[in-house]
Amino acid sequence: MTQQDIQDGKGLSIVSYLGIIGIIIAYFMNNDKRNPFISFNIRQSMGLWIMFHLFAFIASSFDSWMVTSSFYLCFAILVIYALINAVGGKVQTVPLVGDFFQRIFSNVG
Repeated sequence: MTQQDIQDGKGLSIVSYLGIIGIIIAYFMNNDKRNPFISFNIRQSMGLWIMFHLFAFIASSFDSWMVTSSFYLCFAILVIYALINAVGGKVQTVPLVGDFFQRIFSNVG
């Protein structure tokens, strides 16, 4: 991945973290050029948002503000971390789960 790929892909990489709609927009706009930096961030974002929806369902069943607020705080920290890396042009996976996301979504992007 070159510096030019990173500079060209910053905008769509940031868009990919704006929820499911952002992932869809970044995915289809990246289909023509196949920028590896955008693809990397799409895989990270897709993993984060799928994890969010799966774990939100589980966390909501506890009926405890402590559990749900801890879940939302953890998710917010991971998304902010990934977003800061995208803005800074760093190719760095999200802690704990980022490498897993890159493996299971290797065909996406």
